[in-house]
Amino acid sequence: MQRILTILLPILMKKRSWLLIAVVGWLALSGNGLSLPSGSLLPDLSIDRLWKEPRDILVDRVEDARDAQQETIEQFQTAMEKFKAVTGFDGGDLEAQYEKLNAAYEHSAARATEIGTRIDKVTSAANTLLDEWRAELKDYHDPKLRAIAERQFDDTRLRAERLIGAMRAVEQRTEPVLALFRDQVLYLKHNLNARAISSLDAERGRVQQNVDVLIRDMQAAIDEANAFIETLKIAS
Repeated sequence: MQRILTILLPILMKKRSWLLIAVVGWLALSGNGLSLPSGSLLPDLSIDRLWKEPRDILVDRVEDARDAQQETIEQFQTAMEKFKAVTGFDGGDLEAQYEKLNAAYEHSAARATEIGTRIDKVTSAANTLLDEWRAELKDYHDPKLRAIAERQFDDTRLRAERLIGAMRAVEQRTEPVLALFRDQVLYLKHNLNARAISSLDAERGRVQQNVDVLIRDMQAAIDEANAFIETLKIAS
């Protein structure tokens, strides 16, 4: 049965058959121990793929990735505010300040991880759309229409590659900024005294500069995502 499902599910997925919904529901509810094929054989098996067109799914995924980046910008700004608050600390419970800064760092790291997950989903949705589109190009009988469709395909493919590349670049740039934050948090954790505050204050300019550059690049990726979404909506 497992082997049969491995063969049938990709076919049903491509056609977005209601039979697939029944199969998935049966697998989820039955207690027979069967499982879906591995992700390498059937990537991105999500409920929206059962009834949405690949183009619409891609728009949704790009919007999700864009929103995740916007939330990450806001979180990094919050973390920077917490960092500044610690450097301006002039008495009281220093450990409480550390806890706030550490929480801000952890939230920032979680947001950065979410970006990576969202980009993976954009990549998967883009590949699904382009694979289906590429396969259908050969179905054209009119050479002029085929040429137009091929140009549209190439334009969409290049735009998708540029968007995903921009998002991946931003994802990579978050790592050194997070590492810089993490260093400051660790130093404060093990040196809850005035000397630690002085050290953090000396690093404030460098941290701020790194955060500003990251936010600028992330905003550029958000703008790229918005432009890509508009292109897909116009073409649909």
